[in-house]
Amino acid sequence: MVITSKSNPVIKTVASLSDKKFRKQLNLYLVEGIKPVKECLKAGCEIERIICTVENGTLFPNATVVSDGVFKSISSEKTPQGVIAVVKIPEMPMASPKGCCLLLDCLQDPGNLGTVIRTANAAGYEEIYLINCTDPYSPKSVRASMSGIFFVRLYSGSREEILNLLNGVPVICADMNGEDVFGFKPPEKFCLCIGNEGGGISSEVSEKAQYTVKIPMRETCESLNAAVSAGIAMYALKNNI
Repeated sequence: MVITSKSNPVIKTVASLSDKKFRKQLNLYLVEGIKPVKECLKAGCEIERIICTVENGTLFPNATVVSDGVFKSISSEKTPQGVIAVVKIPEMPMASPKGCCLLLDCLQDPGNLGTVIRTANAAGYEEIYLINCTDPYSPKSVRASMSGIFFVRLYSGSREEILNLLNGVPVICADMNGEDVFGFKPPEKFCLCIGNEGGGISSEVSEKAQYTVKIPMRETCESLNAAVSAGIAMYALKNNI
């Protein structure tokens, strides 16, 4: 059976997941696109439902099939591929890091957050702590993570709660007043902190930091994008251990 009505209860639930309020309430998020959904399945994520157009029915035989019009109403893509997975947000009890990790302090752009998650997965930072950040499970952030969100552990909490978890872990802040990251020798286990796009790292986190590093730049460049800075610092520090 092909669902052709946008008022269908299943479709209304899926549509509601574009809103953070309902993602939190239902503990669900959306993964869109053929490749991301296949990687979500491969990663062993808990998928509640896959929705696809008639065209993609053979690729996902157990999916809920909908008309093109209905699919467009729930898609966040400009050119939809015709596949969306409804995925359970993993339960992640707060825990101290086991290895090198990231602390993101008030990162507000979903594209930046998703890109940082993507790079963290690539560079081997499996634990990411979030203080007052934008929702990592928003469609834009999930899309920017390029499946990285399936392979990292995300911990969201208050500044006090997360800083307590990092007791005993050397914190390295990325800031323009630090020492050259390419010449810095980090400890074997550390937490790299990236701050807000406009305001940088909060004073509470800065006070917690044992080290501060910077990315050297030409005088003609005032600053780098937060996700770009995070990527450079992640690899530089791992290579210098």
